[in-house]
Amino acid sequence: MPFKECNQLEERIALMRAYDSEVFTVQELSDQFGISRETFYTWRRRRDGGDARWFEDKSRAPNHCPHATPPEVVAKVLALREKFPHFGPKKLKARLAMDAPNLAAPSASTIGEILKRAGLIQPKPRRRRRLAHGEIESGATEPNGEWSIDFKGWFRVRDGTRCDPLTVSDTASRYLVEVRITEPTHDGVKGILSRVFNEVGLPDAMRSDNGPPFGSVGGGGLSRLSVWLLKLGIEPRYIPPASPQDNGRHERMHRTLKAETSRPAAVTWQQQQVRFNQFRMRYNEERPHEALGQTTPATHWHRPTRQMPTVIAPPWYDADHQVRMVRRTGEIKWRGQLIFIGEALAREPVGLSEVDDGVHVVRFCGRDLGVIDRAQRFHRLAPPRARLRKAVKPDKVEP
Repeated sequence: MPFKECNQLEERIALMRAYDSEVFTVQELSDQFGISRETFYTWRRRRDGGDARWFEDKSRAPNHCPHATPPEVVAKVLALREKFPHFGPKKLKARLAMDAPNLAAPSASTIGEILKRAGLIQPKPRRRRRLAHGEIESGATEPNGEWSIDFKGWFRVRDGTRCDPLTVSDTASRYLVEVRITEPTHDGVKGILSRVFNEVGLPDAMRSDNGPPFGSVGGGGLSRLSVWLLKLGIEPRYIPPASPQDNGRHERMHRTLKAETSRPAAVTWQQQQVRFNQFRMRYNEERPHEALGQTTPATHWHRPTRQMPTVIAPPWYDADHQVRMVRRTGEIKWRGQLIFIGEALAREPVGLSEVDDGVHVVRFCGRDLGVIDRAQRFHRLAPPRARLRKAVKPDKVEP
């Protein structure tokens, strides 16, 4: 029993003993023990009623709740959940109305509470939102300063095969580097980019949206693909969510690609790829581009000077960084605790640098992933959002 509670019980017993001595009045005892006269009479009434444990606090829970769900209804809800284990409260309520229309079914929220009490609903852990990391203006002005990459919306060719065209273009010259049908997965995209990098060379940056396989909701927005790009010295640039205008040049090319190659679609995916190859040649070498002064992209683009390395060097960190290897599970061991950083960085070294007393920033290849606070919690950073140009605020209209 807590010391404070024990003292309260002793005071109540001492109160009644002092009263039984008939030396003090009720008002004097109330003032001495710091209680009201009503409280004194309550304790006296309990003691005189014969309750052996009169000096203890009693539960304030009601003995009966007229609004409680009847046990037979609770049993029906639990039986229905057992029959339909994937039904949530709303579907269970609807099913109760179907099976027993005369039953006064509880509300969906009450059904949810019934399932919680029975241990049939596991609360989902709330993920901490990523911290904003600012914006950068990153429209490249020189060829290969930045490439854009995306999947044009998938469609089916006439034999029913699904077709996912991956497109890569140079931001400055509008040169269409590649259009290739592949699976919209890490392995599919990495395979295409590996061939392009070996044949053409490496850009300085790669602009994309935030979806897989280009980005993720992990630290720094990195995916396995963007981790690989960083190791190659290519900066992943992510446009703001739901902002296709910040990849507008690439999206405009998609509209032309769709009009000239997939309306109608080819019979097979192989024939569709032939159409894409022919389109890429026409788009680069024959089609004048208005933004280029009605000249062709091929007259402005040249191959990158950086070539694909034969061996990819591991990341290097300054001397003020402590290096930790990310485990297969995406965690690092830091000050005796396992801290989750991100599965995209599995088996990669990350650097931790102290930015404040007990606060460390986690980096990979120069990209800030997040911050570990003094309580050993990791706060993910969103990537800097890459805009093609600064947003222009409208001039203020004078009244």
